Amino acid sequence: MICYQLCCANDHHFEGWYRDSAAFAQLQQKGLLSCPHCGVSDVRQALMAPAITKGRSEKKQPARPADSQSVSQETDQNVVPVQRAPLSDQMIVAFQKIRQTVEQNCENMGDRFAKEAVRIHHGEAEERGIYGTATEKEQNMLREEGVDVLTVPWVRRADS
Repeated sequence: MICYQLCCANDHHFEGWYRDSAAFAQLQQKGLLSCPHCGVSDVRQALMAPAITKGRSEKKQPARPADSQSVSQETDQNVVPVQRAPLSDQMIVAFQKIRQTVEQNCENMGDRFAKEAVRIHHGEAEERGIYGTATEKEQNMLREEGVDVLTVPWVRRADS
């Protein structure tokens, strides 16, 4: 994952997390980024300080925020606890809007998501927006098949 400091055309500053720089560039090019403050889609990278990593000889300890939330991530055979930093209120609002848009415009496939995504990719099923759950193994298989997969934090609904 990579974190970018971003800025919109209205000079609002915020951060965004992306799988890699190519994922950011693709979303930016397609106009799929927007400011969480004003909704403007003219978003660019802001000036950032470089990340300084320890040398190879020094043992790197994983960052563990004191107030992190424990979340379970399902894998093939068991449930693995994953530590995640708490989301800011602005991020929660943005993810709530994403969830609402996805639920209104896409079909929930539940745990059949990966199978249906492959069927759509191969032209065996009607092309449409779908969402659901997939194990890490299924996500890797989808990427190997050339299916674009995006993992979005599924926060509580705004009305709950």
